[in-house]
Amino acid sequence: MRFSRQRLTTDVTPSRAVELLSAFAAARGLPQPAALCGSWFGSRAVVAPFVGVSPAPFPAGAVVAGEPGCVGGGWFGYLSYDLTDPSGRSSGVPASAWGWADHVLRWDAAGVCWFESLADDPGPLLSAVERALGSAASLTWQASSLRRPPAVEHEQAVKACVASIEAGELFQANVCTRFTGSFSGSPAALFAEGVRRLAPSRSAFVSGQWGSVVSLSPELFLARHGRRVRSTPIKGTLPRRGPREDGNALLLRQSVKDVAENVMITDLVRNDLGRVCSVGSVVVPSLLDVHPAPGVWHLASTVEGSLAPGASDAALLDATFPPGSVTGAPKIRALAEIASLEPVARGVYTGAVGLLSPVAGLELNVAIRTFEVRGSEISLGVGGGITADSDSAAEWQECLHKAAPLEALLATPTRGG
Repeated sequence: MRFSRQRLTTDVTPSRAVELLSAFAAARGLPQPAALCGSWFGSRAVVAPFVGVSPAPFPAGAVVAGEPGCVGGGWFGYLSYDLTDPSGRSSGVPASAWGWADHVLRWDAAGVCWFESLADDPGPLLSAVERALGSAASLTWQASSLRRPPAVEHEQAVKACVASIEAGELFQANVCTRFTGSFSGSPAALFAEGVRRLAPSRSAFVSGQWGSVVSLSPELFLARHGRRVRSTPIKGTLPRRGPREDGNALLLRQSVKDVAENVMITDLVRNDLGRVCSVGSVVVPSLLDVHPAPGVWHLASTVEGSLAPGASDAALLDATFPPGSVTGAPKIRALAEIASLEPVARGVYTGAVGLLSPVAGLELNVAIRTFEVRGSEISLGVGGGITADSDSAAEWQECLHKAAPLEALLATPTRGG
């Protein structure tokens, strides 16, 4: 492999590029694009034009010399929460799926589009990409309203979790539920419109014969550049539906329950990273920052460290997956509690989606605010952290607050252009 790049003269946005590449691929029997939009690898977007994401374990490969800030290519894919579900359940999609792309489009921080390649002869690849971006394709979708389980089902699970916490079995667990509906049309168009409307900071799209993952996540699970690694767990939520709820940002920071949620999980992430990082290198540079996200305010903290000599990406994931913010503390006990309380498998939801690049490193989101499309079915997982003082009705309302922007998106498709 050798690294090369070329600046493209195009005003096509990343979201529009996903639609155009998807339509071009479908017309020619090529694999669908994979895409990362928002804030990835110091860029606005990284899009692999045609990459088949298939069932496969987490990849490993040699490092290739590139240029600072570049990506070049890599393995796009996901790790499902089902990989570590002690019940052994499955949502029906592969537990782990990855696909290799030897070329990508990267929109840098200034919005300039670059064609980057690890291929020996990228000329034919560039020609196909330019034809796709110069087309005028339009994609859309149709979906039913999402069916929700009865509120009492989730509220009973929350109460049972609180009882386990009161009995001293654990400090916190993330209890989730699953909304489902029917879907037809283009998952790539749904992703593109979600990026345009919601501007999520860690959105990701991957697709294969098994289905598609449309992740509109605001949360970073892991970023590993060189030997430095970073995680930014989100824990703590209040509604953000307009100016009347701007004050919830301050209320969230003052909330004893939400602060406790975040501090416990930040400590868990610190301990997870400490298993594979050099002694004394793990630090918390920011704690309890309030961030806006679609429909909600979140509390987020950042944990950083330096990987110990010899520690691989696989070892890093062994130490940290699944993300602490969507499991609980202690993590192993929380996994068991989740398996006993949630009636169905989570699937990709609360797993991780992203890219391992031999040039740029590893970045994965936490797969929240994430649609899973399989055949004519679509699902959306929602949930929240449960502590000793959680109110079951309030926890159900938090699920509805998180789901609301995504349900609205699903219900009102807009053609790209």
